[in-house]
Formats: sequence, C-alpha cells, structure tokens
Amino acid sequence: MAYRKRQVGYLATGLILGIGVILVGVILSVGESGERDAMAVALGAFSMLALLFMSLTVTVDSSSVRLSFGVGLIRRRIPLERIVSASAVRNSWWYGLGIRLTPHGWMWNIHGLDAVQLTYSNGKHFRIGTADPESLCSAINDSLNRIQSE
Repeated sequence: MAYRKRQVGYLATGLILGIGVILVGVILSVGESGERDAMAVALGAFSMLALLFMSLTVTVDSSSVRLSFGVGLIRRRIPLERIVSASAVRNSWWYGLGIRLTPHGWMWNIHGLDAVQLTYSNGKHFRIGTADPESLCSAINDSLNRIQSE
C-alpha cells in the first residue's frame, strides 16, 4: 500500500453530536409521547449522520485510489487507469464539506480547504479534501508512474 490516511472531521462531528445532545434534552423535557418519538427519530438520524461522516479515509494502492467516509458505507474506488495526473489545489470556502459538485467537478471533503485534484483521461476532475496534499499527490503520481513504466 502506497498511502493511507484517515482525516477526522471534528467540527462537523462536534456540531452533529451537539445537536444530538440538544435533542436528548428536548426529548427528556417534552411531555407528549408522540413528540418524544419524533425527537427520538431525529436523534437517531443525527447519530447516523455522525457515524457516516465523522471521517474520510483515503487509500492509494497499486491499482486504485479508494475513499471511504465514516464507518465505510459511503465509499468510492477510482481505478488508476482513469487518472492522468494529480495536483495540489486549494478549495474556496464556499465549496463546503461532504460530497459536493463544484465548478471543478465532484469533491469529497471532511475538513479544511486543501485538496488534491485528480484529472481523468476524459478531461473531467475530482477533488479529494486532505490535510496533506503533497503526500497524497506524491503517492498517486508515484503509482501512476509505476503503471506507465510497466
């Protein structure tokens, strides 16, 4: 394996869990059982969001770039054969977090503005948010060079 990093989204997870704590307080203070049930469902939804989007793991191996959010239910595999190059870029703050369609193509991001932009052979782009764009770029480009030299 050439590269594997897990980036935790402390801000997003903290906000989601904070809302969960508020919902627990509301559930405990609400008198009606129907309202309590509705709040419990909302608490479950926010807990699921926290599990699904608490981190982003990026793995580069000899055949692909793999991305996985949270516990791994949301994931993507990008074959290296599809990728022409990888370069470090900086996202605008308004691109946001999570899975987004930006002016530069799709982006998966958990925290911060730094990213690696993959350029596909068809000219399209895909951005991966990362705290260490240089290392991720290097790992992807090294794997691409190995494939081309074979």
